[in-house]
Parts: sequence; C-alpha cells; structure tokens
Amino acid sequence: MTVFDLPGLEAKSARLTEETLAPGFWERGSAGEVSRDLAAAQARLEKWREVESEREELETLVELLSETDDPELLAEFYDRSDRLARDIDAEQIYVLLDEEYDISPAIVTVHAGAGGLDSQDWCEMLYRMYLRWAESRRFGIRVLDEQRDQEAGIKSVTFEVRGDFAYGYLKGEQGVHRLVRISPFDSAKRRHTSFASVEALPVLPESVQVEIRPEDLRMDTLRSSGAGGQHVNMTDSAVRITHIPTGIVVSCQVERSQHMNRATAMQVLRSRLFERTLRERREQIESLQGEKRVIAWGSQIRSYTLQPFQLVRDHRSECGIGNVHAVLDGDIDELIMAYLRFVKTGLTCRQTGSQGAEAEDDTEEE
Repeated sequence: MTVFDLPGLEAKSARLTEETLAPGFWERGSAGEVSRDLAAAQARLEKWREVESEREELETLVELLSETDDPELLAEFYDRSDRLARDIDAEQIYVLLDEEYDISPAIVTVHAGAGGLDSQDWCEMLYRMYLRWAESRRFGIRVLDEQRDQEAGIKSVTFEVRGDFAYGYLKGEQGVHRLVRISPFDSAKRRHTSFASVEALPVLPESVQVEIRPEDLRMDTLRSSGAGGQHVNMTDSAVRITHIPTGIVVSCQVERSQHMNRATAMQVLRSRLFERTLRERREQIESLQGEKRVIAWGSQIRSYTLQPFQLVRDHRSECGIGNVHAVLDGDIDELIMAYLRFVKTGLTCRQTGSQGAEAEDDTEEE
C-alpha cells in the first residue's frame, strides 16, 4: 500500500515559500528551479485538499442514504464516488514518483549486447518502443548520439526525453532486456535469444554540483556519421569525451557545431558521474547492512518472448503481458506502473493479484 505524505508535502511547501521570501532570492541561479518545485507542491496540496473535501461530502451522503431511500441521491453518490476514484488513481503517480529527481527529463541509452545483427536489431526495436511511448505522452525527444550498423540495426543510441517525470517513469527501465524470437537473420529459422542494455539518467539541474576536473578529460573530435544535414556530415563536429579516472565515454554528434556537441556531451557526463556516485554510496550502505541489491545494472530485468508463445515478463514486479506487439509499439505503462508499485510496497503483481500476473514464463536460457 502506498502512502501519501501530506504533512511532509505541507512542510516542503512552507520551506520553499520561506526560501522564495529570502532577500536576493531572484538573483540566485536556482531561483527558477525552486519556484517550479514550489508551484508543483502547492498544486498537489490543492488537489489533495479537494479530494479530502469530496471524501467528507461523500461520507455525509452515506449518512443520508442510510436514513432515506432516494434513487436520485443514490445515483449521485455512485457518480461522485466513481469520479473520486478516478481522481485518486490519477494522483497516485505523485505518490510513486516522489524521489528528488523523478520530475526531471531523462537521458536514455540503449546498447546492443553480444549477438551481432540480432542484438543490434533488438536494440533498434527497444529504441522505437521508447520513442512510441514518449510520443503517446507528447514528450519531447532529442537524439544525442546514434551508432548505426551498415548492415542492420543500431549498436547504441542515446536520446533525451523531455517531459514532467520523464526520468521517474523511465528509471525502472535500466537493466538488461532479453528478446526470444525466430531470428529474421537466420536462414534456418531457428529461435534466438538477444540482449540489449538500457541506461536511464536524470538531466541534472544546474544547481547540482558535480566535480569534473579539466585535466581528467580527453576530448576527441570526429566526423559525424548520423543524420543531421549536409553541414554536420561535412565537418568534424562530433565530440567524444573520455573521463579518464572512471573510463566513462560519452559522445554527441547531432548538433551543428563542435561547441554545442561538447556542451551536450558534458551534460550527459555530469549525469553519468552523478549516478555513479549515488550507486557507489548505495552499494556501500547495503554492504554494511549485509544486503544484496535486487536490481542492479547488468541484471536481466525483463524478457520479451515472441516464440514459441507471446509474453512480456518483468522479472522484478512479476507483471506479465500477453500482447507483446502492443508493448513493442510503446504500450509499456502497465509495466512501468507495476515496477513503481513494487519499489514502493515490495509486492509483486502475483502477490497483489494484479492483471497479467497469472501469465506463465517459460523463457529460460537456451
């Protein structure tokens, strides 16, 4: 069961309000960020106060209905109850997405695993799935780097998803995704298992400090190999930055100038270094507590089976969906919400009896 922390939200709103009243607030670089956070907190408070008021009025209606048999009053009660239930369901996402950077845009990278053309094709299929999902929500998409294979598929692609809570929605997609199908590249029509990894990072506000020393960076320039127009392809505008201490490599080739590509690549590097620091802290704490991470980069989080049966199975939330083609066409909200509920409650779809939990999963390694 998820819990809405109304006192905590009221305290946050009061703290942010006090911060905006401080002398020189609007001269600070973080003023816009604080103002947006305050507006979001106040809007949520107002909505939940409306929900609470409606709940109290429905309780009054229940008392009246216990004393009288009024069909019109009963119809009104059911109509308002249904609307209240829909409002609560719509607001549930704010309970599930309450971590610090959940509201941020996201930087997503999809890498093909071992397996040649099959894995590269699978990488492109996942990329298309996320694009379709983002389009259905009217989120903005900006491709930052794309490495296509000359024969088929994508070796890797990095793109930014802009929209409220984009990172909160997509953070659970991080991990290894497995596809089982009859390979279109196998003349013998045998079943193949392909892997691709997904990385999701928040776009960090400027106020977040990430130390990056110039002497720790190596920047290479190269000719763009992707789409972008004649100007991009005829100049060495693409940028690849290597963070020497960690070995993290980021690249960008979609902007018109080397300067713009470098700025975008640095934005991605900041997010990756920040996420690495947070992950190391979590692992240290869990090591001291004697705990093992259930979800980690490199772990297999989801299987998509097209042969010998059709099923998408999330191995964390145990959510199963039989309409694989709809999922691959971007209909992944059920999987996303099941994961977010699992993180909050620790309960899987099987334990809660949610739709899709009864599907079987026979996609063992071949």
